[in-house]
Amino acid sequence: MTHADSNRPDVRGNATAGVIAPPPVLFGAALLIALLLHELHPLPIAPPSGWPRLLGIPAIVLGLLLSGWVIRAFGRAATPVPPYRPTRRLVVDGPYRYTRNPDYVGQTLTYLGIALVARSGWALLILPLVLFAVQHGVVRREERYLETRFGQPYRDYMARVRRWL
Repeated sequence: MTHADSNRPDVRGNATAGVIAPPPVLFGAALLIALLLHELHPLPIAPPSGWPRLLGIPAIVLGLLLSGWVIRAFGRAATPVPPYRPTRRLVVDGPYRYTRNPDYVGQTLTYLGIALVARSGWALLILPLVLFAVQHGVVRREERYLETRFGQPYRDYMARVRRWL
């Protein structure tokens, strides 16, 4: 992929990050495949006991809360959340003070929590593939786009805040 490809115009001609797919679609499709595999050929991560739920439910709640915080931060900045729409403003407050990708951290926690509650070894095995796709097909493209769009303020932000945790 060339640098220009990461700034493909949307249907209205505005530049976007050119991600391979919205991350909720990547996480959701992978989870659906994993749970289907789990139904066809179970690969449980633990014997039937309460510990996966004790870890999974809080992970789901934390992940959803974090993603909700992201949506509120984008709303306050009056910029769209979906990566296929042009970014209007650089969001560096709220959860973005701690990580450059809080929504993807939230989606990962939600996915992981569901995998634990379902006791699905398949979901855990597939998660690294999802994270690879998000890192290379979404995050890096978004970073190139934001650097092109916002220049030095974005580079300063990247120097201050970690990509993940």
